[in-house]
Amino acid sequence: MYERPQFNEQNEKTLCQMGGKNADMLMDIKVKILKKGESLTLCEKDNETAVLLMQGDVDFSFDGKTENAKRRSPFLDKATAIHFSKNNEVTLKANEDSRLVIQQTDNKNDFGIHFYTPDDLMIQHFGADQWDGTADRQVLTVFDYESAPYSNLVLGEVFHKPGCWTSYPPHYHPQPEVYYYEFEKPQGFGVGFNGDDCYKVEDGGCLCITPMHTHQQAAAPGYKMCYVWMIRHLDGDPWRKTRIDAPEHKWLLEE
Repeated sequence: MYERPQFNEQNEKTLCQMGGKNADMLMDIKVKILKKGESLTLCEKDNETAVLLMQGDVDFSFDGKTENAKRRSPFLDKATAIHFSKNNEVTLKANEDSRLVIQQTDNKNDFGIHFYTPDDLMIQHFGADQWDGTADRQVLTVFDYESAPYSNLVLGEVFHKPGCWTSYPPHYHPQPEVYYYEFEKPQGFGVGFNGDDCYKVEDGGCLCITPMHTHQQAAAPGYKMCYVWMIRHLDGDPWRKTRIDAPEHKWLLEE
């Protein structure tokens, strides 16, 4: 399912909710705008939380200290993020209007608070030498099962060249996944697939990927695309870079 939700009076837009909207994604995910001078305190009784800075200037206060992060846009600066378990308190204060992605799910584990600076995060380059460069992309993983086995979540960003494809060849996995899209130019667009259904994806849009459905993306020529990718591990079946390639397209990997 794809939609382009709008911000409400609280400057939030909900992408999915456990027990509510897009409940089969097994996550609470929202995009939050903090206006200059506003603060937001997060502390969940049952859920772990990850917060990704998309744009702005934010002070993160936790464990008796404060860390500042600035990001002009996903296309100019690497990410800053914070990830914390239930019963931990984190306060975010905006020094200028700032945009955040907040991802949560239930987790009994107590793993404290992990703050990720741009220096902590590596960008990997894939696809440059395949298929005449038409699937050339960069992938930033904030954390996954290998780096955070205590978590029930995966969080990262994909930087998508204009006119190219990502999440390619078409593949699927049992775990639910959500993509949140931003474009360098607000009129930018592309296409996202969920199985045989394809959607025009735009700035601020969200694609909820049904488990065991193939998913791949394309960006229109001239428009740089970034999407935040968020996965919920299944109990007893975590996403360990799980990738089941569509049988009819496996030949692409054999060339």
